Amino acid sequence: MNLTKTTQSLEKNGYKVSVFQTLEEADRYLNQQIDSTTVGIGGSMTMEEMGSFQTLSTHNEVYWHWHPADGLTAEDTRKKAMDTAIYLSSVNAISEDGEMVNIDGAGNRLASTLYGHEKVYFIAGTNKIVENLHQAIDRARNVAAPLNGKRLDCKTPCAVKGNRCYDCNSEERICNAMVIHYKKMMSSEMEVILIEESAGY
Repeated sequence: MNLTKTTQSLEKNGYKVSVFQTLEEADRYLNQQIDSTTVGIGGSMTMEEMGSFQTLSTHNEVYWHWHPADGLTAEDTRKKAMDTAIYLSSVNAISEDGEMVNIDGAGNRLASTLYGHEKVYFIAGTNKIVENLHQAIDRARNVAAPLNGKRLDCKTPCAVKGNRCYDCNSEERICNAMVIHYKKMMSSEMEVILIEESAGY
């Protein structure tokens, strides 16, 4: 894993990049950057481990379907998160060439990283960094998706066996679409937060 090359590649691809040693440092940075606004968060173990929902909720209006507000369903919360000024998402994999790969089941996270927000932050531990795009796709499909399926107790081959994608037809399949970010989208500000420790899947 070459953090310097990855950072330079992401910057060349149009992203602002900030690097922190720990989850706590990254959380403090986001808390300073995001104030008195609306925030949406996509499903992410990295964000859960950081505790950013709790931190940001003290001075922002935050929507995350993992923590829906009273009276809102998870689906209600997903829709509200898509209509916020700021969006936070992790990624399933990043190549050293600066490409980012995400897989989604419902599609809310993918949609929000493409269009509709003033600024999108991508947050990832260095465990997500691989050498090239082929390995990034492989990591998203055969590492991140099975681990997330197992976490969600999905009745899918990848979750039950826990070893790889089987390209299944299960109703509980969580990898229904994949997005490759080759370059920064032209419609929003975008910043990648890299954390020099393992975080999420």
